[in-house]
Amino acid sequence: MLAKRIIPCLDVRDGRVVKGINFEGLRDAGSILEQAKFYNDELADELVFLDISASIESRRTTLEEVLKVSEEVFIPLTVGGGINSVERARDAFLHGADKVSVNTAAVYDPELITRIAEKFGSQAVVVAIDVKKIGDKYIVHTHSGKELTKYEAVEWANMVQDLGAGEILLTSMDRDGTKSGYDNEILCEISATVHIPVIASGGAGNLEHLYDGFSKGHADAALAASIFHFRQYSIREAKEYLRERGIEVRL
Repeated sequence: MLAKRIIPCLDVRDGRVVKGINFEGLRDAGSILEQAKFYNDELADELVFLDISASIESRRTTLEEVLKVSEEVFIPLTVGGGINSVERARDAFLHGADKVSVNTAAVYDPELITRIAEKFGSQAVVVAIDVKKIGDKYIVHTHSGKELTKYEAVEWANMVQDLGAGEILLTSMDRDGTKSGYDNEILCEISATVHIPVIASGGAGNLEHLYDGFSKGHADAALAASIFHFRQYSIREAKEYLRERGIEVRL
């Protein structure tokens, strides 16, 4: 059995780590490099670096930050935000990314997933899917959750798998930053439908939520921010708790 992964996420804006609730109300969560070093030392399994800034100038600055991080950490690094072409993906890899995460651009140009996968390999392509429950349906959103799309979550998850994605990062917008637990309903549905790894995101507020993401949502990895950024728990605490409850993790 493959070990389950614990993945901290750095949402980056204007050169700082930030954290919000339901994709709104961002607050400062520290230095990018200091947080990255902390998670490297804590033996996180991977690190996700998401540029949530809008401007091209800011994104260039952020790539410089990615390079600094990649020189200091020795765990796999996924970089997302503004990856809308093979060239942008290449830039991220040249600045130290091991994987790139695509979201909005992939919805508007699904073949982008295929082009990046063919150039760099499916293992290097993570498709981030931001979903919000509307009625009884989970609808995919883009532009940091501001625009809804025509796709239902399971439909889009299957599409990105067929297009060459190597992994799915599934974020519940309803749960994001609320510390109320992952949305294990949609997490379980997508995990059961696709054969590529699914990362749970949005809502982790305690260690039991991580356990539930694996046991109820059948996720392959759990992504969290608030509980780690503000030192509510350490990565080791999380892994020891999960191991005690029968979840295979790397310690």
